[in-house]
Amino acid sequence: MVTIDLFRNEENTRLFAPGQIIFSEGEAGDVMYVVVEGQADLLVKNKLVEELGPGGVLGEMALLDTAARSATAVAKTACKLVPIDEKRFHFLVRQTPNFALQLMRIIADRLRRMDSRL
Repeated sequence: MVTIDLFRNEENTRLFAPGQIIFSEGEAGDVMYVVVEGQADLLVKNKLVEELGPGGVLGEMALLDTAARSATAVAKTACKLVPIDEKRFHFLVRQTPNFALQLMRIIADRLRRMDSRL
């Protein structure tokens, strides 16, 4: 999880209703999201791979490479998400090194969990 204190008072938020698709596997992505309130599910090939709550991040790979989205994100409950585009992402990495470390830990943890499923 990332420290949501960085995003708690963010004005640029997006609200999603339960069941609403946040983004879909296979589509192009240019933004990641930080969950500030609520819960979202990540699905790969229609299989649940992760449930995210406050402090969770989704869609971060879109800011690291140019490949299509590898998962579908769906709001499990009413969600308040902060979108982070590439410009803001680079700013956060430069100005808040702990954000970059937290994000690397999230990615490593996801990879280890996926490996354990194989």
